[in-house]
Amino acid sequence: MATARKKAAETMAMIDVVIEVLDARLPGASTNPMIAELRRHRQRPCLKILNKSDAADPAVTAAWLREFGGEADVRAIAVSCKRPADVARIPAQAASLAPHRNRSDKPVRLMIMGIPNVGKSTLINALLKRRVAKTGDQPAVTKQQSRHHLNSRMELIDTPGLMWPKIEYAGDGLMLAASHAIGENAYIDEEVAGFLGELLLRRYPGLLAARYGCDPESLDGPGLIEAIAHKRGLRSRAGESDYLKAALILLNDYRSGALGRVSLESPQSRAAMIAAIAQDDSAEVSSA
Repeated sequence: MATARKKAAETMAMIDVVIEVLDARLPGASTNPMIAELRRHRQRPCLKILNKSDAADPAVTAAWLREFGGEADVRAIAVSCKRPADVARIPAQAASLAPHRNRSDKPVRLMIMGIPNVGKSTLINALLKRRVAKTGDQPAVTKQQSRHHLNSRMELIDTPGLMWPKIEYAGDGLMLAASHAIGENAYIDEEVAGFLGELLLRRYPGLLAARYGCDPESLDGPGLIEAIAHKRGLRSRAGESDYLKAALILLNDYRSGALGRVSLESPQSRAAMIAAIAQDDSAEVSSA
């Protein structure tokens, strides 16, 4: 990651617009603070792409677009790479952030960035209308930068997924793990599924009831996993509920969109989380 950051910083000096790809289900958690630091140092505008918007709650996505739209030198749009009309909007939106270029003799140079597994390579392929970048439902598929000509007035630079050294909030790490942005060796499936279950019980109990035939009001995160194991008849060799298999069912149903359109955070919930953590930290300092 240190090498990728150094290379990104060098390339940043030669581009006009940063396209930061986010996961529309968790736009705050999937925002890399290093990208903001790099582009602000070079004073580069940013087009934030809330990708996978077809899997996110549309009302929550609209709230995120308003939130990002209030930032300086930032524009945000929601897209699904499955919809060509969504992808077709991106070039004009990006070009408008660099009005001094966008000519055949001065093409707009776009740098596509983001954390692993948010769909950067899929977006590149959709923009170019051909398969030039490897894709996959695992983080770190793209290994190095690559340059492509979108048209005579635009160039694209694809970059490897870039994580930052330390995830500040534990909840962000768990949301990223649930969304497959972090390698499987870095987390415990049952722990992540329990956290995901808590979020979904709080935000989308009706979807859980419809999918698993359970009563959400009587459950917490671990209880939801237990209920899934019971409903699906998942048993270990010892005859106990197979918690791991049930956890993987919940994670896969979320990742595949089988649960329906869900968002793990809103601008309001994120602000509340950060405020609560700050208050706890302040209380610890006072008691010390």
